[in-house]
Amino acid sequence: MDSMTLLDAIDHRTATVGVIGLGYVGLPLVLLFSESGFRVIGFDVDANKTEALARGESYIRHIGPDRVAAAFQGGRAAATSDYDRLTECDAILICVPTPLGHHREPDLSYVRMTAEAVAKRLREGQLVVLESTTYPGTTREELLTRFTARGMDCGTDFFLAFSPEREDPGNAKYHTKNIPKVVGGIDEASLRAAVKLYSAVIDHVVPVGSAEVAESAKLLENIFRAVNIALVNELKVVFDRMGINVWEVIEAAKTKPFGFMPFYPGPGLGGHCIPLDPFYLTWKAAEYGTWARFIELAGEVNTNMPRYVADKTAEAINAQGRSVRGATVLVLGLSYKPNIDDDRESPSFELIELLRERGAELSYCDPYIPRAKRVRKFDLDLASVPCTAEEFAKYDAVLVSTPHDAFKDASLYRDVKLVVDTRNIVPSSAARTVVRA
Repeated sequence: MDSMTLLDAIDHRTATVGVIGLGYVGLPLVLLFSESGFRVIGFDVDANKTEALARGESYIRHIGPDRVAAAFQGGRAAATSDYDRLTECDAILICVPTPLGHHREPDLSYVRMTAEAVAKRLREGQLVVLESTTYPGTTREELLTRFTARGMDCGTDFFLAFSPEREDPGNAKYHTKNIPKVVGGIDEASLRAAVKLYSAVIDHVVPVGSAEVAESAKLLENIFRAVNIALVNELKVVFDRMGINVWEVIEAAKTKPFGFMPFYPGPGLGGHCIPLDPFYLTWKAAEYGTWARFIELAGEVNTNMPRYVADKTAEAINAQGRSVRGATVLVLGLSYKPNIDDDRESPSFELIELLRERGAELSYCDPYIPRAKRVRKFDLDLASVPCTAEEFAKYDAVLVSTPHDAFKDASLYRDVKLVVDTRNIVPSSAARTVVRA
C-alpha cells in the first residue's frame, strides 16, 4: 500500500486503525475512530482491559459502557493482546505511558518496547503515529531508527509522525473530537498521511513543520501550566504570611480583560502530565549543555506544596487545643482533579502519608474511588467513607484536597470542628473553623 492507496483507504473508511495502549488516551481514540466508520483494533498488554472491552465494559468512569459496548460488541472494534495483529492495521497509533524514573529522568521503556514490537511487524504502506508525551527527538531517535533498520524508507515504504495527546478526562466541553490536533511528520508524505487520518475524525487538525515541533508544543503546553501553578502556589504561601487571602487576590486580578489568565493554588500537582512532562525537557536540555531553571524551580515549588498543607493542617489542629498525634483527619478526594476517578500522581496520597507520619489517623472520602489500595510509604487499604454531614462530624479535621462537586454542599460541614480547605470551596461560615491552606 503506497501513500495514495493509504489516503484513499482513509477517505473511504476502509483503512484499519490500530491503537496501542487502551488507557485514558487510547480508548477514546478507539471509540472515536470506530464511531466514525473505521475498523479499529485496540492493543494492550493488560488482558484484564482487553477482556473487559470485549464484554462491553468500561474501566474508565467518564467513558460510558454504552459507547464501549456499541464499539466492541457491534463489530467495528476489537481488543487484543496479540501484537501479531498489527499487520492487519493500516495506521498504528501509539498511546503508551511515559513516566519518570527514580531520579526524574525520562522512562521511555514503554515507547521502546512498543517501537520494537511494531518494527518486527512493520509492513509497507503503514502509518505509525506516536502520541505519548516525550522530549523533542524521540520519534526520530527511537522509532525511525528502529523502522529504517529493517531496510525500508520513511516517506515511501512507511510513514511516521508525532501527534501529542490532549485528553482532559471529565471535561464536558472539550473531548477528543473537538480538541485541535497538532500533527508533525518525519517528512512531507508522512505529514500528509497523518493529517488525512486525523482529519477524518477530528474537527480541526493543525499541521506543523516537523515531529520535533509537535513534540515541543506538547511540552510547552504543560510547562506553561506547571510554571503558572507554581507561581500562584508560591504566592499563596507569601500572602498567607502577610494575612492576605490569595483567592480574593486572584478574583480581583482576573477582572482585568487583557494580559492576565487566572491560575489557582492547590495541595500539589497530580495527573500524568503536569507533574511529569516538564522534566522531559529539562533532561533533554541538559544534553545540549543548557538548563531550564524556570522548570526546575516550578517543580521544586509544586513538589513542596503537600508538605506545606500538612504543616498547616497540623498547626490548625494544634490551635484547636489538641495534638496532631492521635487526631482523626478525613481527606476529601483522592483523584487528582474534580469529578473523575483518575488518581495518578494525586497529592492526596502524599498528604495522607505526611499526616500519618505525624501520628494522625487518616480516612478518606471520594465518591469516584470507593477503595484505595495504593502502596507507597504506607500500605494503604482503605474504603471511602460516606459523603454525609454525620460522617464528616466524626473527625477532628476535614481536609479538602480535591474539589469534587459533591464536596461543595455547605451543609456537609455544619457540625465539623475544623475544615482545612486547599481549594476554597467551603464558605467560612459553613463550619466552626475554616482554614485556607
